Amino acid sequence: MSAQDSVAESPVAPVWGELRYSGELVRLLADGDLRASRPPADAPPVLLIPGFMAGDASLAVLRAWLRRRGHRVAMSGMLANVDCAERSVSRLGEHLRRFAADCDRVVLVGQSRGGGFARALAVRHPDIVVGLVMLGSPVRDSLAVSPSVRRTVRWVAQLGDLRLPGLFSTRCRDGACCEAFHADLTAALPPGIHAISVYSRSDGIVDWRACLDPEAEAVEVDSSHCGMSVHPAVYRVLDRALRTCASDIRGSRPAARARR
Repeated sequence: MSAQDSVAESPVAPVWGELRYSGELVRLLADGDLRASRPPADAPPVLLIPGFMAGDASLAVLRAWLRRRGHRVAMSGMLANVDCAERSVSRLGEHLRRFAADCDRVVLVGQSRGGGFARALAVRHPDIVVGLVMLGSPVRDSLAVSPSVRRTVRWVAQLGDLRLPGLFSTRCRDGACCEAFHADLTAALPPGIHAISVYSRSDGIVDWRACLDPEAEAVEVDSSHCGMSVHPAVYRVLDRALRTCASDIRGSRPAARARR
């Protein structure tokens, strides 16, 4: 996508909407239906990937909910998601392979920038991925974000240009290092992967239009950007997606046994 075609110039909802996070978390903790929901049979394993500037701790509530339901959960190993996208996805690919070595196919759940990483993993490793859920992930244009976040991106990239380790640089946007990653963001998803893109028109960080992946089912929620990891409506979407993936895994086992 060229700079002229970028949806980054589209208005983003007011950033004060991100103050809803605490209320969204309280509603989740008070939701008896979600606490009492029965997990799917053969709960599929899940890999969680956090968003820009965030680490695994930002998905602690989601991890706890998944584990209570019987899912094996792997985290990304990130303290802060600020590294070069290609380096990150390559490392996550190795991590995914190790995680999937002794289990069925994996469901990938990524928030914001982490959703783009999850999509790239699904393209590269279709044999071990059964589902993909992207939460507020601007896969159509990674810079379709609020001005304050765009300034932070530039600041991190400038530090990366100074060769500070573990940071992306301006070369990651337009240079050769991340060409494969950018191609993965628009590539067709392999058949057999159930993909969902969750977006919010009141997202104060990302332009919701950049989240409309044509290869995924688009699901709208009324959530803050950061609150998607704790929003009850998102957890209901996840519950449905995980049940679908569990059913797909069970259905694929006879075929896998026949191939053996």
